[in-house]
Amino acid sequence: MTATTTTAAHPQRALRGLAARQVRRGALVVTTVCAGISALVVAGYRTDALDPTALAALARNPAIRTLFGEPIALDQAGGFTVWRTGTVLAVLLGVWAMLAATRITRGEEDAGRWSLLLSGPTTLAEAVRQHLGVLAVVPVLVGAATAAAMIATGVDGPGSLLHGTGLAAIGLFFVAVGGVTAQLFVSRSAANGVAAGVLVVGLLMRMVGDGVPTLAWLRWLSPIGLLALTRPFDTNRGLPVSVLTCAAVLLMALASRLAARRDVGAGILATAGRRPARTALLGSVRAFAVRRTTRPLVAWSAGIGAYFLLLGLIARSMTEFLTGNPQFATLAAQAGFPALGTVEGYAATLYALLAVPVGVFVAVRLAAVAADENARRLTLLLAAPVTRVRLLGAEAVVAGCAALVLITVAGIAMWAGTATVQAGLGVGDALAGAWNVVPVVLLCLGAAVLALGWAPRAVAAIGALPAAGGFIWQVIADSINAPTWIRALSPFAHLAAVPSTAPAWPPALVMVGIAAAGVVAGTVGYRRRDLSA
Repeated sequence: MTATTTTAAHPQRALRGLAARQVRRGALVVTTVCAGISALVVAGYRTDALDPTALAALARNPAIRTLFGEPIALDQAGGFTVWRTGTVLAVLLGVWAMLAATRITRGEEDAGRWSLLLSGPTTLAEAVRQHLGVLAVVPVLVGAATAAAMIATGVDGPGSLLHGTGLAAIGLFFVAVGGVTAQLFVSRSAANGVAAGVLVVGLLMRMVGDGVPTLAWLRWLSPIGLLALTRPFDTNRGLPVSVLTCAAVLLMALASRLAARRDVGAGILATAGRRPARTALLGSVRAFAVRRTTRPLVAWSAGIGAYFLLLGLIARSMTEFLTGNPQFATLAAQAGFPALGTVEGYAATLYALLAVPVGVFVAVRLAAVAADENARRLTLLLAAPVTRVRLLGAEAVVAGCAALVLITVAGIAMWAGTATVQAGLGVGDALAGAWNVVPVVLLCLGAAVLALGWAPRAVAAIGALPAAGGFIWQVIADSINAPTWIRALSPFAHLAAVPSTAPAWPPALVMVGIAAAGVVAGTVGYRRRDLSA
């Protein structure tokens, strides 16, 4: 029997093989990162750094609980590792899972690659089930690898297994969320936006639930909150992870059911067939770039603004606690959060986090250009008197300006929060600290344009690398006390602690120059290559 005959006889096997090819590289990266970071933190833990009195003070402080999560079992290497990395790894895995789910379902459908696939006996619902089923294996592997890495470094087995199970459950949940939104909306960008909204709201609910005792019940409504409620290495509660797993299974079933109720290329929440034409901002390429960036910008501004407003509201409590407990200031520094003892240092440290979502935003906006090209939506446009350089220039400029808006929103939100609690951070200092991350964001813009010109299938990943990858690199380097030259490979190592210190202009100008070189090289590549090449 030939390979073609075998494939035809087993279409489900072919679908699973296709899905596995689409996610294998990303799966390897996210598994390595989650397991590697956990093992490094366990290996670097020192149990004699804490005393019972300080532990009790830490557990009572609402600002610490809001920012880092509820401190549990910090006298154990496993408990400290979960407290330090649990939320970060959950967000990382959740983002990857939902983006992968929309990419291999709605993204492939938008590009027209499922039209021929579904012209045979395979139904849309079956294709969605098989793809999500393969993707659901990845979080399980991530959880198993993380637990195995922690056990291998000498941590207790039950707590490690529960933590790994929790990570697997949260990954499954966001695979399902991405699968559901891919059925609800007619475009991948809309599906990504709503799925990201679920993650942001869940993170904020976890923060509020941990910080305000009367609202602790909110954690039961948040996937990240449920992960924290498992309390590994303490009480080892299985109910929260069971709830999270059941929710994921139900959402998986819902995704399959929704897929069976719609046509190929359509969405459950389809727009009305008749409505007044909306012709605003359609007069030029740049105006259209503004038009299609406005909605994502509003959504991202709301999420980032709410997060930094909350950080501002807890600034005073946080700094007062760390001033009175210097050993926890040291632990925070080891976790990648130095200089939290003053309001200016607190703001400078947390503004560094701002570069990650804004850098990802820029990368996603440029990835949308690659997606439009892949789906042949640019073919007619570029057949008109519109050059590729003009199109790319408009998209890059608008994405960069939108990033500056996000950064400004974060600065104003932080100032508003600190002003509410009279923490003493001026609006000028708040904006200066926020704008200090602009060079890292520009690196993301340059990397995204470079990828669009030479590797259009990896625009989002390459574009987000300077911010997301650079931050992870810095955390790992701090965890293992790496040499200075290794730390220097992260762009975050070259950012000054603004507003507590003056900006570091020479490194900033070097990063801007590297970003400009990336834009030039990417523009050359985009101009020279064929469409969808």
